[in-house]
Amino acid sequence: MNNVKSKFSIKDLENLTGIKAHTIRIWEKRYNLLSPSRTDTNIRFYELADFQKLLNVSYLNNNGYKISKIATLDEKKIPELVRQIAAKSNLDSHAINSFKLSMLNFDQVLFYKTYERLEKEKSFRDIFFTIFIPLLTELGLLWQTDTITPAHEHFLTSLIRQKILINTENIQSNSETSTRTFVCYLPDNEVHELGLMYINYEIVAHGHHSIFLGQSVPLDSLVDIVNYYDDVTFVSYFTVKPEKEEIHQYIEDVKNKLLIHNHVNFYVLGKMLTALDLEKLPKNIIAFMSIDQLVKDL
Repeated sequence: MNNVKSKFSIKDLENLTGIKAHTIRIWEKRYNLLSPSRTDTNIRFYELADFQKLLNVSYLNNNGYKISKIATLDEKKIPELVRQIAAKSNLDSHAINSFKLSMLNFDQVLFYKTYERLEKEKSFRDIFFTIFIPLLTELGLLWQTDTITPAHEHFLTSLIRQKILINTENIQSNSETSTRTFVCYLPDNEVHELGLMYINYEIVAHGHHSIFLGQSVPLDSLVDIVNYYDDVTFVSYFTVKPEKEEIHQYIEDVKNKLLIHNHVNFYVLGKMLTALDLEKLPKNIIAFMSIDQLVKDL
């Protein structure tokens, strides 16, 4: 357990919970909700238990409990009350908090138990859109602010990837495919594949034939595929690659190498699209602003 993040600054707590540092300090002083420790050099820090308590306090507060009331509760009563409310109401924020805790503590069991509770109430599609997407968005911000390490990010994304693969396999083994073929791939040096993996799941769920090629695929290796199928759509996700100064040339190469036949289209998503004038794209290249938007087009 030596790799577990167990000490947090007040800025860490703000980033992880969304509660402003000023508010945390007020809750400390006025209601004695948290008791930070101090290092040998007199710097304040919080334990993992403080973080967990703050998540629970925030959850209760967002569900109508006043801070003054929460402050009077027995320490053991707070998580029990959170579980009771979560069982009766919307699980989303409680589930996201549980996934954060599982990530910080490298706790696979907590991840699986949280997912199993969600699975009883939601479809996999709902879990992905209402839980995993907001969670991954927060994950990016936490990584940028050095609140979590790359190890935390890899731990959580590998478990999410596992769930996407399991659900995709369940559909593939029980469905017939249409004559429409989608080829899912990421450009050279692009490794952020969770979004593309979920798109692959949706393609299969909609009854289409999907070829998932994954990370860092050279464009030239895709050329022969267009000769095997009568209706081909390439799908790619530009998260960090190609870079801004290269993206126009990449689109031109896609046009000249893949889109030379009428039966070939190209779907693309990702934040690197901000470097393009989307209105000037060739007609058989379609840019989507979100996964949800692309799914509706399937």
